[in-house]
Amino acid sequence: MASIGHRISGVVLVSLLPFAVLALQRSLDGDDAFSSLVQKLQSPSGRVVLAVVAWAAAHHLFAGIRHLLMDVGAGSSLAAGRASAYAALVAAALVGAAALLA
Repeated sequence: MASIGHRISGVVLVSLLPFAVLALQRSLDGDDAFSSLVQKLQSPSGRVVLAVVAWAAAHHLFAGIRHLLMDVGAGSSLAAGRASAYAALVAAALVGAAALLA
């Protein structure tokens, strides 16, 4: 699950990158454009999008660190691998939930 989530989170991040660049460009068009973007991101659907982005970034980071550590032999046993996978999944879910509730 953690490895599949790592791939999915990478795809999500790459897929959302053009929209993030567009949002940044529009936010720099002036105060009204920035205020409009903030309003959209504070709406319920905007908060869900931000939570998904936060989850994707957190999961990709935590699972990536996990993979790097396993590549050098740290935590490569079955028990340690499962524990680190659960830790990455839970930590990313907590970050996504915190972004949704913030």
